[in-house]
Amino acid sequence: MSLKLKPLGGRVVVEPIEQEEVTAGGIVLPETAKEKPQKGVVLAVGPGDRDEDGKRIPMDVAVGNKVLYAKYGGTEVKIDDKKLLILRESDLLAIVEE
Repeated sequence: MSLKLKPLGGRVVVEPIEQEEVTAGGIVLPETAKEKPQKGVVLAVGPGDRDEDGKRIPMDVAVGNKVLYAKYGGTEVKIDDKKLLILRESDLLAIVEE
């Protein structure tokens, strides 16, 4: 999929990773009972914010990183039937290293 979004400044586009629909005990969870995802894959990264001198501050995340983000952070958009989030880099909590 070629992403048609280019985030500006210190923003990133993240595709949330949905949690399992079945619990370990075999119970199927309805959509309303699922927790809002807090883990996702970075699809696009902006150029970074500017400092007081106008120089770009490099981003700490890169395309392909798995990240944890604030539960209710960002703006949800739908592109090609996919739910994506546009988040500020400051809404990202951690990079998941596997």
